[in-house]
Amino acid sequence: MTPATLARTDFLDFDHPGVAAFFDKATRNSGDDPKKIAVDLFYAVRDGLFYEIYNADFSEEAMKASAILKRRSGLCIHKSVVYTALLRRAGIPARLWITDVKNHLCSPQLAQLMGTKVFHYHVLVSLFLNGHWIKATPVFNARLCQLYGMTPLDFDGENDCVHHAFDTTGRAYMEIMHDHGQYDDLPHEMILDGLREKHAPMFLTDTKFKSGSLVADMA
Repeated sequence: MTPATLARTDFLDFDHPGVAAFFDKATRNSGDDPKKIAVDLFYAVRDGLFYEIYNADFSEEAMKASAILKRRSGLCIHKSVVYTALLRRAGIPARLWITDVKNHLCSPQLAQLMGTKVFHYHVLVSLFLNGHWIKATPVFNARLCQLYGMTPLDFDGENDCVHHAFDTTGRAYMEIMHDHGQYDDLPHEMILDGLREKHAPMFLTDTKFKSGSLVADMA
């Protein structure tokens, strides 16, 4: 744990009024227990922001926690940025953990567009509670999990909450293929350059994915 894991940054702008308002609402019944605060924030981000791959905006301005909360949607990168910022607002050390995963909510339409079932630069959160680091994934909201046949990931503030290893029928669903490491701030250029290289067909502009809907894909 270092001061950098608690710092405010341009992306993790936890002092923004919009971030403060979301934090206050999410933690209104949390009390002073850091674990309770971390858990309440997890569910507020998991289900309060809709997970969507299509239309994702990776411009610097759009990647700020305050801008993401204003939009109320995003993919793993956006939602993990928000959760990290909120944790730091609570005084809980937090970092961004970046991986590559296989079969990341991949509908047939999305797999065809991407040309792969490996989604690169999947971002999660590492947080420091009760003397040790644990991992959390406040990404896939309950409604989307239902559509894709998954049980939503739960977080108890004590154990790692990482990936949907299996779907509700027991079939292998997600698998970590590569670990890019943990970061005290969003490595924006690295992620954007990597996404452009690995998922070029997804981009509509230099910083934005093509239009669509994960919900519509499953209709």
